[in-house]
Amino acid sequence: MTTTTTPLRPGPTESSFLLVDGKLVPGAGGVFDILNPATEEVIGQAADATAQDMDAAIAAARRAFDETDWSRDVQLRVRCLRQLQQALLNHLEELREITIAEVGAPRFLTSGPQLELPIQYLGYYADLAESYAWRQELGVAEPMGVRTNRYVLKEPVGVVGAITPWNFPHQINFAKLAPALAAGNTVVLKPAPDTPWCAALVGRIIAEETDIPAGVVNVVTSTDHSVGAQLATDPRVDLVSFTGSTATGTAVMTAAAQTLKKVFLELGGKSAFIVLDDADLAGACTMAAFTVCTHAGQGCALTTRLLVPRERYDEAVKATADTMAGLRAGDPDSSRTICGPLISARQRDRVEGYLRLATEEGGTIAAGGGRPADKEHGFFIEPTLVAGLDNTARTAREEIFGPVLVILPHDGDEDAVRIANDSPYGLSGEVYGTDPDRLAAVVAGVRTGTLGVNGGVWYGIDAPFGGYKASGIGREMGVAGFEEYLETKLVAEPAS
Repeated sequence: MTTTTTPLRPGPTESSFLLVDGKLVPGAGGVFDILNPATEEVIGQAADATAQDMDAAIAAARRAFDETDWSRDVQLRVRCLRQLQQALLNHLEELREITIAEVGAPRFLTSGPQLELPIQYLGYYADLAESYAWRQELGVAEPMGVRTNRYVLKEPVGVVGAITPWNFPHQINFAKLAPALAAGNTVVLKPAPDTPWCAALVGRIIAEETDIPAGVVNVVTSTDHSVGAQLATDPRVDLVSFTGSTATGTAVMTAAAQTLKKVFLELGGKSAFIVLDDADLAGACTMAAFTVCTHAGQGCALTTRLLVPRERYDEAVKATADTMAGLRAGDPDSSRTICGPLISARQRDRVEGYLRLATEEGGTIAAGGGRPADKEHGFFIEPTLVAGLDNTARTAREEIFGPVLVILPHDGDEDAVRIANDSPYGLSGEVYGTDPDRLAAVVAGVRTGTLGVNGGVWYGIDAPFGGYKASGIGREMGVAGFEEYLETKLVAEPAS
């Protein structure tokens, strides 16, 4: 570990490295370019790993778990997590600029879930590891007439393969790394090829500025998705923690089943924003528009279906369209920007395909619908409102991952709950109203893992996050997220 903080200083001619077995090494596949999604300019390169590199990373993680004290020494883990947190804080402003450039994240979000809050996860899980009941007494019993003292030991699962997406890379990288490490596991992190620096530079900080033992954390960046798939099939990996699309999550679970490894899956969403007939309609529509435009709609838990009373549908369309017209796609480097660029040309093409589909299905574009006229470069799409569809339309049912809101009419509270639940997903949602009993009934009826009421924010370090149905398996964050990375061992001894 170095005793000084080395500036990260990424630039157009710089490459990052893999972190494998405590060493920063090049990828066997060479390097690949990283684009700034707001300008389409190359801002640097990342190491391009091959299957051979991933094999070495898995082997290193396996050795570190089996042959070092990391899995057994809680105080070492606590000290290293706090050390890493401080090292990241020492680089905070550099990481902020890198995140804005690489992710296209609006600057204001880097003070929250795009950077600063995820760094806090390390301290939270260090504290939790220090106070956690690793041994839990069940007391004395007499099964089969034998007086026995029983206790439960909580132990790490082993080697964790963490596969993460590009939309909130720090949030998701640390939501996996922090609890997995605090629990005593070793980790191989495979980030998305769209945002490799956010992981690779953390790997560099781990190697150069912490005492985390070699092999405990390995970071493998690659353009080859089959490299990440090795984590699901390799028998040396004990758990795969995946965040991404439902289709890919299904493939990960299928592959992991061959070796019966544990899986955590945080997948897609098509969450409903329900407005009851006693709500402030204009306020609710404004909030729905603001929410879906945040980070250009690139969030799995964002509410992308707006359900409003049928008798006020036209009024709601106008109020929402007026708000979205004012939320123009802008430069993510500006503190005033809410809606930045999409991550890539591929993602922009996908969103535009859904907008064409919306009109083919009989819908109308009530706001936005195209590329901003003032943006010659960058992967921008205007904040868009789609009206005139019902919940059977593909545009209303499938995850788009762009600043696109579909507004649907409902015929009362029960119908709104029915429409909200008429989805393969069950990740999140929102309900606005004034009557506490009606709100409670809607909350009880909607089948989602998280639900906001009248603007309540469910996101937090200690708050378990995950979904029902095709939105995933398990919970991330909080104590529940920590325990995803633990095994349970029951021990029985003769009682005196």
